[in-house]
Amino acid sequence: MLKFPIYLDNNATTPVDPRVLDALLPYFTEHFGNAASRNHAFGWAAEEAVDFAREQVAALINCKPKDIVFTSGATESVNLALKGVFETYASKGNHIITAVTEHKAVLDTCKHLEKLGAQVTYLPVNSEGLIDLQELETAITPKTILIAVMYANNETGVIQPIREISTIAHQHGILFMTDATQAVGKIPVDVEADQIDLLAFTGHKIYGPKGVGALYVRRKNQLVKITAQMDGGGHERGLRSGTLNVPGIVGLGKACELCLLEMPNDHTRLKTLRDHLESELLQITDTQLNGSKMYRLPHVTNLTFKHLEGESLMLGLKDLAVSSGSACTSAAIEPSYVLKALGLSDDFAYSSLRFGLSRFTTAEEIEYAITHVRNVVDKLRQIAAH
Repeated sequence: MLKFPIYLDNNATTPVDPRVLDALLPYFTEHFGNAASRNHAFGWAAEEAVDFAREQVAALINCKPKDIVFTSGATESVNLALKGVFETYASKGNHIITAVTEHKAVLDTCKHLEKLGAQVTYLPVNSEGLIDLQELETAITPKTILIAVMYANNETGVIQPIREISTIAHQHGILFMTDATQAVGKIPVDVEADQIDLLAFTGHKIYGPKGVGALYVRRKNQLVKITAQMDGGGHERGLRSGTLNVPGIVGLGKACELCLLEMPNDHTRLKTLRDHLESELLQITDTQLNGSKMYRLPHVTNLTFKHLEGESLMLGLKDLAVSSGSACTSAAIEPSYVLKALGLSDDFAYSSLRFGLSRFTTAEEIEYAITHVRNVVDKLRQIAAH
C-alpha cells in the first residue's frame, strides 16, 4: 500500500529507524540522568550508555572510542574542526584548501575564517564533480595548515578520491579533514585506511535522531590538536563543553551499529533500485545525469530535465518528496552552486532534481516515481510547446 507523498529526499534527512527509537526512548524517562553526575546511579547509567554509544560510533569508522567527540550535528562538528585547527595552528600558517562544491557548513565557516585572516583556496571541480589532484598539490604553500574536502557530495552523491587527497596532505605535513556526513553509514568509511585526521558526520542522515553528531579527532600516531569553540565544564575531553544529549547519543550509537550490520545489503538493494529509477528516467528526451556515474553513493541520483522550469516541475511532482537542484537562501531561490560548478547553466540547474533513497524505500515506490515523473515531464513539455 503506497503512502503519499513518497519520500525520496533522504540526503536531506532520514526517518528514525524504529529500532533506534526503541533504544533511545528510555533515556528520556527511566534513565534520565546527567552523564556528568558522578555521585549516583542515575549519572552512572547515563555515562555507561554514552560510553557504549561511543564504542558503536567508533566501530563504524574504525577508530578508538576516545577519538570521538559528540556534538549537536555535522555543522557543529565542521565548525569545531575548521575553527579549532585554524586557532591551534595559527603559528604554523593560515592557509586552508577546500573545494567549491563543499556543503555550506564548510564554505560559510571558511568565509568566517577569512575575516579572521585565513587565506582560503577553493578548488574547482570537473564536469563530473571531482577535484583535480594536480591542482590540489599546486595550491599547497608553506602556510597551508589544512585540506578540507568532503567525502561524498550531498547533491550529486559524487565521492572524492579521499585516500589520494590524504596522502598528498600528509606528504606535505598538512592535516586532512573531511565532511563525511553523506558517506558514513552508506559506504565503508575507514579513518585508518584513508588516513583521515578529522571527520564530521551526523545522526539524522543514517536513520538516527536530529540534533546529535560526532567529530572524529585523530589521536593515533599523530595527535591532532584543536581548540575548543565552546567553554563551560570541560565535557568531551575539554573539546566540547555542554551537558551531553544522552538520548540522542544512544540513538546515534544504535544507528551506527545498524549501519555497520546492514550496509552491505542496503548498498546492493539501493543501488539496484537507484539504477532502475535512473535508467528509466534517462530515457525521457533531454534528460541528463549530473556528476560522476562511476564514483558516487549507491542511493543517489541527480537528473536535469532540460527546458523545464524548476518550480513547475516541483509543483507538478506533488506526490513525491524530492529535492530541487536549487538551494534555498533566505532572500531568493538561487540555482544550485554545486551544479553550476559542474558547468550547468542556471536554467539547467533550476530544472534538476535529486532523488535520495533509503533502507525504507520500496520497489513499488520507485515504480510509481518513474511513472509519475514521466507523466509530469510530458505534460509540462506539452504545455511549453503550445
